[in-house]
Amino acid sequence: MAYRSPARSLVAALFVAGAVLSLTAQQAPPPAQPTFRSGVTAVTTDVITRDKDGRFVSNLTKDDFVVLEDDVPQTITSFSLVHGGRTFNMLSPATAAPVAAPEGIVLPTKRAVQDVAGRVLFIFVDDVHFEPEYTPHVRKLIQDISENLLHDGDLVAMLSSGPSSIQTGLTYDRKLVVASATKIRGSGLNAAEIFRNLETSQGPADVRNRAQMAFYTAYNLLADLEQVPNKRKALLYISTGYDFDPFAAGRNSGDRIMGGRFSDPLRFLQQDKDNPYFRLPAANADIDLYSYMKELALTANRANVSIYAIDPRGLAGVVDAGQYIDQSEWRTYLQKTQSTLRFMSEETGGFAVVNVNDFASEFKRIDAETSDYYILGYSSSNPDPTRRVRRIDVKVQKPDITVASRRAYSLKTPGTPAAPPPPTPAKKK
Repeated sequence: MAYRSPARSLVAALFVAGAVLSLTAQQAPPPAQPTFRSGVTAVTTDVITRDKDGRFVSNLTKDDFVVLEDDVPQTITSFSLVHGGRTFNMLSPATAAPVAAPEGIVLPTKRAVQDVAGRVLFIFVDDVHFEPEYTPHVRKLIQDISENLLHDGDLVAMLSSGPSSIQTGLTYDRKLVVASATKIRGSGLNAAEIFRNLETSQGPADVRNRAQMAFYTAYNLLADLEQVPNKRKALLYISTGYDFDPFAAGRNSGDRIMGGRFSDPLRFLQQDKDNPYFRLPAANADIDLYSYMKELALTANRANVSIYAIDPRGLAGVVDAGQYIDQSEWRTYLQKTQSTLRFMSEETGGFAVVNVNDFASEFKRIDAETSDYYILGYSSSNPDPTRRVRRIDVKVQKPDITVASRRAYSLKTPGTPAAPPPPTPAKKK
């Protein structure tokens, strides 16, 4: 199986960065809009407001909003409305008091400046986390995204985490994105392959390396997206999710399939129960996975990116009998992997498309959420400048209006993260 080396991941990140810089050069933002930068506590966040019937409320002003950072009130310095995909800069320089014209010269009335550029969407294909059999389905998902989510004027790019080697830079051409989808090929491990792989001190061989490479690629992509200001950016994250300790009972011959029909599912834990080191990898698995996902979500919030995770498995039912998996373990695995997709999405102001087969309707829902929103900007007055993770709370001072917004962001860590080691070919038991 072919894997993407760390150097190749860096090339992909730099490739996207070049496209991002090109976009920034073409769309110069209003000077009043702050962005995230290393060492600068300027924050932008988007907010979706809905009435009691679920309809977007588009007639709010800056004074209707209250922004708290770690319970400290903030002064809103920039305020924009995006409605129907069109951006209206409510606090742009054009709204300032007009300068008096020289004597004897009559100037025409200035029009309000409107930014009608489309949205910025990235498609991240985590091909090392869906099995080869899902390849045609994921290709069809890209086609559905093009038909039900993308519009004229939208900038879209696509990047893969593994052997598909997709590096489609920002483009207005939806046909190019669909054409790039023909390169997609899944290379995820199925349960039978996980059972046959060598067990290491970190659990099943290659499972963590694959996840770390996916997170590393996505992290660099999000870091580059910080350079695109004043936009609500959406990351369509196609993956089946993550589990650092999958099918634990089956791998230790303790389930009803691998250990026999009448085996005790907890037998493998009862063995060596007096030695905590035998349980250490399983205990650390969820902690480590949470740490990776949390940092990814905080980075997305800093870049003002909403993650919409998409599970290509759709409405998942019973497992293929040919894989010899205990149904209870399969259900646990599904719940765990789907919960990772939900976590990354909900922590960044998006939602996860999991356990559904009507993808077209879900893509239309994403379309609605990325077309109507407010962008609020402020310069942080947090009393503790050393506090890296900041909690955000946005409220509206009107009754019967619900608010959906980001809940936290983090200051950028100096330096560049080291690339994870490339996955090694798994040895058989």
